[in-house]
Amino acid sequence: QVQVLESGGGLVQPGGSLRLSCQASGNYHAIKGMTWYRQAPGKERELVAGNTRDGRTKYLESVKGRFTISRDNAKNTEYLYLQMNSLKPEDTALYSCFVEGSVISPYGEADFGYWGQGTQVTVSS
Repeated sequence: QVQVLESGGGLVQPGGSLRLSCQASGNYHAIKGMTWYRQAPGKERELVAGNTRDGRTKYLESVKGRFTISRDNAKNTEYLYLQMNSLKPEDTALYSCFVEGSVISPYGEADFGYWGQGTQVTVSS
């Protein structure tokens, strides 16, 4: 079982900054991808930034140059951070972390994907 916890959201004025954290912990064999998604009311969920399971680092076009991801790890724990600068009202959304990886089961390596509960980011004056 893997737990995914996000933190760092809040209310910030336009032009401000926030740093979101995603923590994936538990008994896993490997973490293969960690990505941030966001969903604003009435809009579809979109990938914001992250390391996908195919080894690529992706950024949503509208956040390039403003958002930066970074990774860290400890025993049985992986962290994905999202540094968000020059925030705009259109960045307002629920930000969720999606973690992909694998566990070793009696039948071999088995893939998983887990979502966190999300953290709200509101950019408003």
